[in-house]
Amino acid sequence: MAIEITGRTNSPTPIKTSPKTEVYGEKEAVVTNAEKIDSIALTSTTQEIKKAFGSSPASPIDIGRVNSVKKAIADGSYQVNADKVAQKLIQFEQLMPTKNST
Repeated sequence: MAIEITGRTNSPTPIKTSPKTEVYGEKEAVVTNAEKIDSIALTSTTQEIKKAFGSSPASPIDIGRVNSVKKAIADGSYQVNADKVAQKLIQFEQLMPTKNST
């Protein structure tokens, strides 16, 4: 059975605010901009990481490998090595901290 929802969109509707008008006395009106400018501040650690990736001569992503895997998946020839996946899962589990029972 399919459930169909109508009348909704996936993207939120942007809301624009109009400039605010302030009146001083009877004849003077001042228009101020009610929109605020967002800003972001990066920590020093984040800035160092960004700098390290920016100065790296080679990309950490092997685009050729990514494209070959995409092609193999698309044409159905990609083979998953279950033993290798299991080994990596075990290695990952061994790196995880153990729970202390108190």
